[in-house]
Amino acid sequence: MRKFSPEYLRRTREGMWDDSREALQDLSLSDRSRVLDVGCGTGELSAVLDAESPGEVVCLDADPELLRVAREATGLPVVAGDATRLPFPDDAFDLVVCQALLVNLPDPAAAVESFARVSDDLVAAVEPDNAAVGVDSTVSAEVALERSVRESYMAGVRTDVALGDRLPDIFEAAGLRDVRTRRYFHRKVTEPPYDELELEDAARKASGAGLASHETELRRTLSDDEYDALYRDWREMGRSVVEQMQERRYRRAEVVPFDVVVGRVTD
Repeated sequence: MRKFSPEYLRRTREGMWDDSREALQDLSLSDRSRVLDVGCGTGELSAVLDAESPGEVVCLDADPELLRVAREATGLPVVAGDATRLPFPDDAFDLVVCQALLVNLPDPAAAVESFARVSDDLVAAVEPDNAAVGVDSTVSAEVALERSVRESYMAGVRTDVALGDRLPDIFEAAGLRDVRTRRYFHRKVTEPPYDELELEDAARKASGAGLASHETELRRTLSDDEYDALYRDWREMGRSVVEQMQERRYRRAEVVPFDVVVGRVTD
């Protein structure tokens, strides 16, 4: 299981579902009585589920630090546990859902089977299609560099971070039926005035810290010379980002497609 800091999760999920919740329609949230958010992280989806459902929402994660943040942010009950061995009896919930979890698990099918065991109605997964991320930036080098890093990272990471069309097959293999898919586009825009997190992100690009956090995965596919060249180019790009921010002319837009897959448990 890949681990993430609370700060990283907040940055990547900030604003998600604020623009539209139409893609969650098949979860029938207004009819739910007991909902489990698996791999809740810092609780962003948990808060949406709580707002849209009259039932109780329970947050589960394997990371105690993330659970602490989720509890403080949402006030919802939290449980520590493994997504592939959920610590609940059969049919304990009428909706079990996760967001950006399966792409980080070595065995996503085992997790979906566990979801189906503890649900007596619906199972859902909201997973990013990382192969289809789109980036536009006023720093021209940023677009090509991010594409290169993303491709190398996806080749080097040891989980399937672009499940894409495989998700419905995983659901059906777990015995789920009436499997439906909707797509949601999470758009993140950086533009003046910049907030503290955006300034920190720019500083991490200029220092190389953002790239270095993925060094292990990148070095699995890049030679030492290729990684060192990428690192130099990344830092130079980061310095350009900082310069444009100081002049208040830096703008960046990122669009991450998410597939919302829902299936029904059969008797």
